[in-house]
Amino acid sequence: MKRLWGILLVCMCVAGNAQTTRKIRQLEKQRNELRQQITESETLLKSTQKDVKSQLDNLALLSAQIEERKKYIGTIEADVKAIQLEVDRLRAELKRLQADLKDKREKYERSVRYVYKNKSVQEKLMFIFSADNLSQMYRRLRYVQEYADFQRLQGVQLQRKQKQVTDKRNTLVASRKAKEALLKQGEEEKLKLEKQEKERKTLLAALQKKQNGIQAELNKKRRSANKLNAEIDRLVEIEIEKARKRAEEEARRKAAEAKKAAAADGTALSKKPGKIETYKTDSEDRRLSNIFERNKGILPAPITGPYAVVGHYGKYEVKGLRNVRLDNKGIDIKGKPGANARAIFDGEVSAVFQYNGLTNVLVRHGSYISVYCNLSSVRVKKGSPVKTKDILGEIHTDKDGNTVLHFQLRKETAKLNPELWIAR
Repeated sequence: MKRLWGILLVCMCVAGNAQTTRKIRQLEKQRNELRQQITESETLLKSTQKDVKSQLDNLALLSAQIEERKKYIGTIEADVKAIQLEVDRLRAELKRLQADLKDKREKYERSVRYVYKNKSVQEKLMFIFSADNLSQMYRRLRYVQEYADFQRLQGVQLQRKQKQVTDKRNTLVASRKAKEALLKQGEEEKLKLEKQEKERKTLLAALQKKQNGIQAELNKKRRSANKLNAEIDRLVEIEIEKARKRAEEEARRKAAEAKKAAAADGTALSKKPGKIETYKTDSEDRRLSNIFERNKGILPAPITGPYAVVGHYGKYEVKGLRNVRLDNKGIDIKGKPGANARAIFDGEVSAVFQYNGLTNVLVRHGSYISVYCNLSSVRVKKGSPVKTKDILGEIHTDKDGNTVLHFQLRKETAKLNPELWIAR
């Protein structure tokens, strides 16, 4: 039994050390993914032109990169705290193991001294044969054998406990090194953030002198966005009406099937049937909607390659610019020239339409509709089934090198914040 407990303790110690290593590696993997995204977003083109449109585009990109870096620094700080908690735990475990090791060493030393004093075979034999009777002789013989086994087991346990102490100390040292490296990385990221914020401040100073130009550019964008949103709203209403008709048809079909089944069984339908639950969508749309909802927060980005969110959802003011208010029905995502729009979930293309010489695609996912705007070419047509991450078309790149996808998400007529649904 003692041998079994010794083996279990070793296994638990090894498992604990492995768990610590896995945790640190997992945190490192998550940070590397965030750092890769930041590094890639820094490769997105920045226009060197000084006109208002180009400078506003640069401001939006720079603000997005600053936001990403702040999140990354926050992640680093959280990971440092997590590793520090692990270091504290390891330190406490090491202290306990060292106390156990000291206790076992003292017991082993006492055992060795006792054996040394009674080491001769003759003394052992005399101890055994001096027994008063055979029963006592047998007990003494067992005692000598068991004590020898006990001494060997103590030696083995001492070696195991020493290994546990050594392993725990090594894990503690590795955790401390990971924390130190992370703190250094955090300082480097803060210096980069400081540099980006200075760059943004310089850009804001240049834009503040062009207030009239800013308002003119924003008004132009606002008029264009209003027309686009009106067309999207119209197409969404059509989809809602189609879904309602499918639901009504399904309800009629089920009622007819129930009536037919009742007639076949020879039973009469109630003249006053209970209240029948009605739906705006049919069973297939409801099934797809439920699956879509379960994927909230983990849906893939609607763009391929590196990207940065340069326009957020809803009404907000641009920090640093006076009287610059934006109202976005979706989000604007900047990617590299040649980037493609891709479906965020399984569904069916419900509309493909042109606006301002560019193409826009609506994909229905049950009650949900995702909208992809500003495409230069498309690979799908109305009625095409799509799977998650299927390419819908190439995103347009303007004369300044900006490749921006305008993306919206609706649940029937309700407009949703896409950033709450997409993994990041």
